[in-house]
Amino acid sequence: MGKTQEYNPSKIEKKIQDFWEKNKSFEVEADSEKEKFYCLSMFPYPSGELHMGHVRNYTIGDVISRFQRMKGKNVLQPMGWDAFGLPAENAAIENNVSPKEWTETNIEKMKIQLKSLGFSYDWRREFKTCDEDYFKWEQWLFCELYKKNLVIREEAEVNWDPVDKTVLANEQVIDGKGWRSGAEVEKKTISQWALKIEDYADELLTELNNLTGWPEQVKLMQKNWIGKSEGMEFAFETSTKDTLKVFTTRPDTIMGVTFIALSLSHPITKSFIEEDEDLKNWVLENSKGSTSEINSALAAKEGFKLNAHAYHPITKQKIEIWVGNYVLQYGFGALMGVPAHDQRDYDFAKKYNIEIKQVIQDPEKKVNISKEAYIEKGVIFNSDFLDGLFSDEVLDKLEEFGKRKTNFRLRNWGVSRQRSWGAPIPMMINDADPGDVLPFSELKDADLKNDSISLNNKIYTKDSDTFDTFVESSWYFARFASYKSQDKILDDEANYWLPVDQYIGGIEHAILHLLYSRFFCKAMNDLNLLETREPFTNLLCQGMVLKDGSKMSKSKGNVVNPKDLIEEFGSDAVRMFSMFAAPPNQSLEWSNEGLKGSFKFLNKLWNLTQIIKTQKIKDSDENEIDEKLEVKLNQTIKKVSDDFDRRQSFNTAISSIMELINFIPSIFLEEITTSQRSKTLRNIVNKTLLMLYPISPHICHELWDQLNEDKIEDNKWPNFDKSYLESSEFDFVVQVNGKVRGSIKVGLEDEKENIINSAKKNENVKKFISGKEVLKVIFIEKKLINFVVK
Repeated sequence: MGKTQEYNPSKIEKKIQDFWEKNKSFEVEADSEKEKFYCLSMFPYPSGELHMGHVRNYTIGDVISRFQRMKGKNVLQPMGWDAFGLPAENAAIENNVSPKEWTETNIEKMKIQLKSLGFSYDWRREFKTCDEDYFKWEQWLFCELYKKNLVIREEAEVNWDPVDKTVLANEQVIDGKGWRSGAEVEKKTISQWALKIEDYADELLTELNNLTGWPEQVKLMQKNWIGKSEGMEFAFETSTKDTLKVFTTRPDTIMGVTFIALSLSHPITKSFIEEDEDLKNWVLENSKGSTSEINSALAAKEGFKLNAHAYHPITKQKIEIWVGNYVLQYGFGALMGVPAHDQRDYDFAKKYNIEIKQVIQDPEKKVNISKEAYIEKGVIFNSDFLDGLFSDEVLDKLEEFGKRKTNFRLRNWGVSRQRSWGAPIPMMINDADPGDVLPFSELKDADLKNDSISLNNKIYTKDSDTFDTFVESSWYFARFASYKSQDKILDDEANYWLPVDQYIGGIEHAILHLLYSRFFCKAMNDLNLLETREPFTNLLCQGMVLKDGSKMSKSKGNVVNPKDLIEEFGSDAVRMFSMFAAPPNQSLEWSNEGLKGSFKFLNKLWNLTQIIKTQKIKDSDENEIDEKLEVKLNQTIKKVSDDFDRRQSFNTAISSIMELINFIPSIFLEEITTSQRSKTLRNIVNKTLLMLYPISPHICHELWDQLNEDKIEDNKWPNFDKSYLESSEFDFVVQVNGKVRGSIKVGLEDEKENIINSAKKNENVKKFISGKEVLKVIFIEKKLINFVVK
């Protein structure tokens, strides 16, 4: 036999990638005759370098895509670039280039890196969100939403970064400082455009129940973010002749109100600022920090008492009015303070010596509020006509003084950003009257070429703000599915592909991107642009890639460069280890030794193929070794199929494939040069290549070529032969206190816990263990179970 060819990833991987590109292997079109499968991984920001988090995320998507393709489905897997954002502006300043040039250079670099990993993308559908061909449709969609009254211009309290001079989302404020600049964030009230996501709050909440393919953790996060609450709205008249409205989820505590707290930007607060310099300075000082609920809850409670009072809606007693730094500007921007039954109000009242009036008591024990508030429901007392009622019985009694109301924590989505590198907001604003606006869709092309126009003796100027970059990522999934459409935002192909069957991305996007995408999908359905109301049927949130127990970062010096690893070990080994080291939804601890182990296994598979590819296949009767190998092969196919499909447990699938190859006895390999059994071994290797192809496609493609006449891409996922699985069952003896009480059929691959549970369900065994305490379970592999009971 001649010299065997050695495994050289750098040699074969580029060759296989060129083959896929030349043969357009992953380009797909809508086909009503085939079942579709749309797999999408969250597209990247073009930072210029892929990191291991990217590699893991996109490998998971590619494994799922290739598997579904082998199942005979019409699979779409696209890729593009989330290209707008502040980092490009800052990098452009630092490097003295335009944001566009910096972004496009980075995209070219990252595209080369993605292609080196062999991902099966339909690159024809690629776009970057900074392309006018993309964001012009976003602008058009915004104008359509405006026509449907789903866009408003409103005064809103925002997080303002005084260094970057832009609005920050709550999530971008860390310990009261801007995430990038490190500057103390200020609260600032500005006029901005907002999308009325509140109009969809109830549907966004209730339809979470239909998302059975989503992680429960993500659905719970969205549920809490939407924050539906039932309660009552009360109106407090004031000495200033204003009416203060408040919403409470605890109307049973209405008689315990001893103060009203207003937000820093409440209209009454603003009216007092004009005449009170001390209040003005206090508000200015307390405007630092985030507008988020979490930061407000953690901040020290500070207050400023106004020279005014409110009147209790029932008793008409005077109630103090305070401005509180912990009161957020959403809803009514006012809270009714019930110190005895709310810990936050309790702390505030203690600090400022405000009355604490208890009106709820525990029906079974005495409540002591000398140190903390009593926040549970109970029996009402000290409340006039409500005395003796339980907390949940007051609503009917209070309807004369307030009205029932459903409230949501979710606020309209402010989308205005003070950045140059972003999609321009398609509105012109009347210089003299900011409430008078013109959407671009109502203007002629010639008008849009100018920053200002004169119309009906009015001067309109283009809005200088740009969209929050989350707007671009809230509908991109639909544009991928309609890439040919030039004269409209989407064509009929979008309805063929959508919804996305499998979406993959980090759980950090649970309450922003994923919620915004659901909102956009519903709004686009209402505009008759899409048939579906939910964008993603199944969601997989991959875990982080860690090194030395921490998330990889340059500052920690624990970054692993994928480019270096691919050059040394090949992309197939990198892909394999990233799928093998942990379940996809759990964090992965990077290990160079583990990567070497994956490379070693691929070498073993390569060398095995070199041995058998020169052997002539001869028919022969199966002997005992052949039988065992066929049983193991079919057990493996069954398990790996389930791991890939239902369980998405790719790490255990790889483990099973490794076990299969390691199961081949060395004597079998030694005899192959003279035996007639190469057919069995060749069958095992071929089936192994098919199962491993979604994970390490290059080597599987190459080895398939060496063994077969056709291409691996033309083959379906292997099926298992049930007859071999049946022969793999055996009897397992079940004893109780050392005496045989029955037997059960057990498969070779059945796990210990399942075997024990099956034994307990045996009818005869149940007679001897029912009602008794199992002290011990003696388990002897492939022989017997003995339950020790008393």
